[in-house]
Amino acid sequence: MRLLLDTHLPIRSAVARRRVPEGASALIEDPANTPASSVASLWEIAIKQAQGRPDFDVDPTVLRRGLLDAGYEEIPITGEHAVAAGALPPLHKDPFDRMLVAQALTEGLVLLTADATLGRYPGPARVFRTPTG
Repeated sequence: MRLLLDTHLPIRSAVARRRVPEGASALIEDPANTPASSVASLWEIAIKQAQGRPDFDVDPTVLRRGLLDAGYEEIPITGEHAVAAGALPPLHKDPFDRMLVAQALTEGLVLLTADATLGRYPGPARVFRTPTG
């Protein structure tokens, strides 16, 4: 199955491997699955890092290179994704998260996230509890 990682998962993987939820890690590492990362996540990281957000303290250029080198599929943002994001019910206000949901729906991806609100949208999502520490 193709897995779309919510923005926080690649950050946690790059910064503190132990903070990736065990169930998500098992799916990502399963050779039968294809992990993917969205350009929307890189955009979100770049914007929030520039704002000085400590929870986005990772270089998006280095992260992107690492994801590509690890075999992650890169999901671009298309017009179809933009239209689908606009048609989603207003459950979540974050435009980056709404784009991830839209991409998962239109591309047939399973969204991996720790955000329970994203799990309320239609379509396949797996919500994992984030470890503390």
